[in-house]
Amino acid sequence: MEQKKLAIIATKGTLDWAYPPFILASTAAALDYSVEIFFTFYGLQLVRKDLSFLRVSPLGNPGMPMKMPFGPKWFRGINWNVPNAIQAIVPGYEAVATVLMKKSISNNGVATVEDLRSMCHECDVKFLACQMTVELFGFDHSEFIDGVDYVGAASFFSFAGDSDICLYL
Repeated sequence: MEQKKLAIIATKGTLDWAYPPFILASTAAALDYSVEIFFTFYGLQLVRKDLSFLRVSPLGNPGMPMKMPFGPKWFRGINWNVPNAIQAIVPGYEAVATVLMKKSISNNGVATVEDLRSMCHECDVKFLACQMTVELFGFDHSEFIDGVDYVGAASFFSFAGDSDICLYL
């Protein structure tokens, strides 16, 4: 039987959007899928060496639950659904949301983005960076982790076109 294929297009570069491509890719690879992730536009942030700049952007994200990752149980159960208008005018709201998200990740034993990315490499997930976007944003290849291939979209299409599952994230 031919090996199944998963193709993922990663276009977002925030902390919360870093998880879906790496979780899905590592899971598929563990299930013996051949997996490629094409990082383009803001998704390129996910294959940079330094990920410390990744932030959560709750502004314009109404589906994002904001529960406190600390305090008494009744306090942690409150849904802090802050309106976009307030988020837009309160300085540092994005930084607070990022700290809270990182605390929630840690409290729940969820792997870090770096760990998931490493797991993908260990499982032979192929990382493809969109060369056009790298040039557009003025990145240097030295800013990215080892093992990234720099290709045009057409190179990814040959794999994606034959894939069993193709996801746009």
